[in-house]
Amino acid sequence: MLPDWFAFKTTMSSPAPKLHSQNATPIALQERAMDNLRYIRDTMERSGSFTHVSGIGVVAMGLVTLVASVFAMTASSELIWLTVWFETAAVSLSITVYSMARKSKSEGQSLLSGPGRRFTWNVIPPMAAGAVLTFALLQLGALELLPGTWLLLYGASVVTGGSYSVRSVPLMGAAFMCVGALALVTPPSWGDIWMAAGFGGLHIVFGVVIWRKHGG
Repeated sequence: MLPDWFAFKTTMSSPAPKLHSQNATPIALQERAMDNLRYIRDTMERSGSFTHVSGIGVVAMGLVTLVASVFAMTASSELIWLTVWFETAAVSLSITVYSMARKSKSEGQSLLSGPGRRFTWNVIPPMAAGAVLTFALLQLGALELLPGTWLLLYGASVVTGGSYSVRSVPLMGAAFMCVGALALVTPPSWGDIWMAAGFGGLHIVFGVVIWRKHGG
């Protein structure tokens, strides 16, 4: 009996075995799970944001507009004035599509990916409304309202499309809307100045910001 009691007492008084090896596995699994969650979250954020707006392309649009505004201010007729701005819009659209396609290709992605499609579909309605209002104002002979209308609705399209893009894009759209509102409440003779300030100046400023923060 004595040996058995001594063995039992010795076992009870000995320190409990350390559980570091048992706790190590749950901790490692937890860290691995957190890493996976962070990766999934980052992937979803990238896939949900349209990041192919080219800062260089936006700057190029601004420079083209500044040159065009000089010709528009010295236009000898309304027809020449309209031609200058319509051609500028066509050139700017070409620059936008080319620069975004080039940036998306360099990143190994499609321009018409999920975020790209959402961006496009949100840009189109305000732009279409601007085209309809342009035709209506031309019918009424109210050309003095065109600069403000173009700036305002272009800004609206950038805001709606920019909701799927980087933060600088919707901010640029909001700035365009402000300039458009000012163009509508100031003397008509200031129209080309507002066009230069908006489509020229704002494009250059925000294009540089986008280029420095998001590349391309």
